[in-house]
Amino acid sequence: MDRKWWTLLAVSIGTFMLLLDITIVNVALPDIQHGLRATFADLQWVVDAYALTLSALLLTAGSLADLFGRRRLFTIGLSIFTVGSLMCGLSRSPLFLIVSRSGQGIGGAIMFSTALALLAQAFRGRERGIAFGVWGAVTGFAVAVGPVLGGLITSGIGWRWIFLVNVPIGAVGVAITSSQVEESREHSASRPDFPGFVLFTACAISLVYGLIEANLTSWTNDGVLGCFAGAVVLMAAFLVVERLGRHPMFDLALFRVPTFSGGAIAAFGMAASAFSLLLYLVLYLQDDLGYSALASGLRLVILSGASLVTAFAAGRLSARMPVRWLIGPGLLLIALSLFFMAGLTARSTWTHLVLGFVLGGLGIGMVNPPLASTAVGVVEPQRAGMAAGTNNTFRQLGIATGIAALGSIFATRARHDLVAAMSQIPGLAGRSQAAASALVQGNNPVVAAGVRGAQAAALGRAAHASFVSGLNEILVIGAVVALVSAVLSTILIRSRDFVPTGPPVEERQVAAVG
Repeated sequence: MDRKWWTLLAVSIGTFMLLLDITIVNVALPDIQHGLRATFADLQWVVDAYALTLSALLLTAGSLADLFGRRRLFTIGLSIFTVGSLMCGLSRSPLFLIVSRSGQGIGGAIMFSTALALLAQAFRGRERGIAFGVWGAVTGFAVAVGPVLGGLITSGIGWRWIFLVNVPIGAVGVAITSSQVEESREHSASRPDFPGFVLFTACAISLVYGLIEANLTSWTNDGVLGCFAGAVVLMAAFLVVERLGRHPMFDLALFRVPTFSGGAIAAFGMAASAFSLLLYLVLYLQDDLGYSALASGLRLVILSGASLVTAFAAGRLSARMPVRWLIGPGLLLIALSLFFMAGLTARSTWTHLVLGFVLGGLGIGMVNPPLASTAVGVVEPQRAGMAAGTNNTFRQLGIATGIAALGSIFATRARHDLVAAMSQIPGLAGRSQAAASALVQGNNPVVAAGVRGAQAAALGRAAHASFVSGLNEILVIGAVVALVSAVLSTILIRSRDFVPTGPPVEERQVAAVG
């Protein structure tokens, strides 16, 4: 078998493992919460620690890959991710799990920054469209099988095995990559920009920490405002360093290309809306409606299965039609899906989410493959590492900030509504703060309030209604984010910005006429 197909196999294995881990973790979070006695903020950090390290290291990892070799860095990243997965499975406290998830993020960042660059280097022309189509199908399959597999593992042998399952998959991926994938590097690549890396990392951590802390305190808390102010200052310093530095890791000139900016907006918008809200939809299914991990996973198959339907087709179509007409409409479907899922009431059942799951899955499947090819398609193959790393940085920043911001908004609304409802229940007004804090931390508000009988039943109904109210609010916000991203990406992404590759000019002209 030609080595380029081994490259596709190795990248697909790494991608499958990464996405499988994300979808499995979402389904298992309530069990992790109970098993480690974690708070709602801990759950946010379990997801955000991974997303933050990914977003912070992607650009540096892309530069290192261009400098030292993409195959070498991909192998190192896959190895680190596998070890991090092992440590996650052995965690005995929320803090240990969060730190281990950061280790996974380090390995994941290296893989993310090199995976698409390896494909772009190995494939040209129509074969590149086929490769991205296969990659998109693998992406869809991982998303599709993840919820069910996560539910089976969590309900059957325990949540720790959702991480341990990565170990044998990672070992196979390392063996294939080290023995079969050809090395590629950029001989004129510059040294890593460590000042930029430090400033960007500090900025991202400050922003996300402030957003999560707002959930625990308030949006006007001095510490929260200080974090936001620090993030602004650090981002300004980062932009100055990148503008003046001799070898910036973040090429600001890329954003002069409208298509690159449109792709970054699409990546951020999809992650900050659809992907971020998956955490809260899982909590709704399990903590609020009482479904098991397996039952929740089976219901999420509607979303992931719909994504699988469109992913492969979108990957092939991205080589034949303007990708703006895949990415923009896909984001529009995501926005519609979230609007349809909003409007939940205290009497709603999970079936209220079905139409939204279908539309959201179709939209995600339409966006993912062409978005990947867009990231590397507007630059020469030699700069693919930086371009892919930048696009994936926006995706992971979208997840990290989306989960943190939506969580704080959800908590503020749910807390407010529960306190207001309890003020109308005789004898419960004085216990509303304890119950509201328990609700937004993922604990039982009835237990926290210490009530029984009729009061417990009334409080349970009020807590359910408050949870739904908070979820409705962030679903609408997520829909607006996806809608704005759809409009902007459709306007900005242009076919003429893509760098021609592969077949000779005559063949491309024939293909264009056909």
